[in-house]
Amino acid sequence: MLAATALADTDRTRLLAQLRAQVDAPSSRRTEVLPFGIEVLDDRLAGGGLDAAALHEVSAGSPTLGDDAAATLFVAGIAARFAEQPGGTAVWALTRLDLYAPGLEQAGLGPDRLLYAEARDDVMALALAEDALRDGSFAAVIAEVKVADQTATRRLQLAACDGATPMFLLRRWRKTARDPLDQLSTAMTRWRIGCVPSVRLPHAGVGRACWSVELARQRGGNPFSLIVEACDDTGRLALPAAASDRAIAADRAANQAA
Repeated sequence: MLAATALADTDRTRLLAQLRAQVDAPSSRRTEVLPFGIEVLDDRLAGGGLDAAALHEVSAGSPTLGDDAAATLFVAGIAARFAEQPGGTAVWALTRLDLYAPGLEQAGLGPDRLLYAEARDDVMALALAEDALRDGSFAAVIAEVKVADQTATRRLQLAACDGATPMFLLRRWRKTARDPLDQLSTAMTRWRIGCVPSVRLPHAGVGRACWSVELARQRGGNPFSLIVEACDDTGRLALPAAASDRAIAADRAANQAA
């Protein structure tokens, strides 16, 4: 009887050890992180950047065309940076082929780095994104939908982890009175992007577009918001320079030219 009890205890201990190893595996596995390159932003992210094997959600700050375009270009810029290695390709699953290709290219995501996957509805778009994630050969996967329940986001999170591929879920507005990020999700980060006035230039002209970037939720960290300049042609954001700093820089350049 004592021998049987000891054997059962040994099996139980071994089983518990195996279960702990399975639970701890995702958190202990080394994953790549993509920093934004802006210290004030990266320092507030729990991992110092975006987890390259996780689900991230992005939504426009309001149901306006300007904010919708800002959110789209925010995602495009990040995907462009993930795909900047030779041969890197991002997949964009969508139900309407209405993306403005020249705009995406200005954010660094040119046609040579992008594969469109047109779906008949949100369910198919999510399924295409999940398949692309599990394939593991793409630099990033994007899906734009209006509806994705918690089960769908859980599947995307698991697929992103399994395929070691970043997943970006661009949530579109369905109703003007309901924030898309009100829906439950297992995403690692949840972003809300909107347009704000650009910094005034010391001369006549239009300044670089500026966005309000709000991290509404992140695992292991606090929410925050800040103002940044829109993506350049490499997909990188920047902090707006003060108007006085711009004037000083312009005067210095003029003096050097003279």
